[in-house]
Amino acid sequence: MTSLHRTLLVAGILLAAPLLHAKSAESSISNQLDGLRKLPEAQIPAAALKIAKDIRALPAGEAKVRLADSLSHLVTEGDLGNEALQATADALSEALSGSPVPAKNDQPPAPYADLARLVRYEHLTTTLGDPLYAKASQKLADDEKEIAKVDFSLKDLHGKVYKFSDLRGKIVLVNFWATWCEPCRQEMPILDSLSTYFQSQGLVVLSISDEKLFTVGSLLAPGKYHPTVLLDPGGTVAKQFHITGLPRTFLFNRDGSLLAVAIDRRTQRQFLDMLSKTDLHE
Repeated sequence: MTSLHRTLLVAGILLAAPLLHAKSAESSISNQLDGLRKLPEAQIPAAALKIAKDIRALPAGEAKVRLADSLSHLVTEGDLGNEALQATADALSEALSGSPVPAKNDQPPAPYADLARLVRYEHLTTTLGDPLYAKASQKLADDEKEIAKVDFSLKDLHGKVYKFSDLRGKIVLVNFWATWCEPCRQEMPILDSLSTYFQSQGLVVLSISDEKLFTVGSLLAPGKYHPTVLLDPGGTVAKQFHITGLPRTFLFNRDGSLLAVAIDRRTQRQFLDMLSKTDLHE
C-alpha cells in the first residue's frame, strides 16, 4: 500500500467516524424509546430525561427531529413531572431549530403540532421562533374556540340519546377512547371512581368511542363501569373535537365553557388537578 493510499484510508476512516457514532447513538436512543413503556413507573421520568439528553447530543438532522418527536408522544402518558416534560420540549425545540421541517399543504408538520400541544397543555415553555410553530399554536387556540361551541347527540349502549347541551349545570368530562387503546383502558378505573365519587356534586363523565356497539360492549362488563358510554359512528363528534390521538379528555364547566384539555393518559392526581378548576370539592 502506497503512502497516498494509507493517507486516503485514514482520512476516510476519520470522516466516517462521526457518522458511525451518530448512527450508533440513534440506534441506542431508538432502543431506549422502545423500552420506555416497559419500565417500572417510578423509573420512567429519569429514563425520559436521559433520552432527552441523548437526543440533544445528536447532530442536527431529520433523525434528531424524529426521535425527539417520538419521545414527545411517550412522556405525556401519565405523570412524569415537569422536569422530564420540559426536557422533552427542549429537545424537540432544539431539533426543529437545527433542522426545520418544511410545511405540507400550508399546514404545520406533526412535530410542530406536537410541540405546540406539549407547551399549551402541559404548561411548558419554548424559545422556538419558527412561524410554523406559531401557526400550530394558533390552530390549537382556534380549535378550542370551536370545541367550546360544540353540541352533539349520541346514543349510549342501550340506545338512549344524550344531548350535550342538556347537561348545562353539570361539570362534564368528555373522554375519547377506544378498546384497542391501552392508555385509555388504564384511565377507565380512575374515571369510574371519579364519576362515582363526584356524581352527587354534579360531575358527569362521558366516554365516547367510534367503535361498534358489540366491540365496546364486549369490553365493558355490565355494571362494572359507571360513566356514560356513548357511541360515535364514523367519528363525527371526534372530528368536531379535533381528535388526533387517544385518549383525549375535555373538561367543561357548568355553563358549558371549556376549562381544560388533557392530551393523553392522566393519573388520578392529574384528573383531580383538572377538576380543581371547578367548584367540586373532595
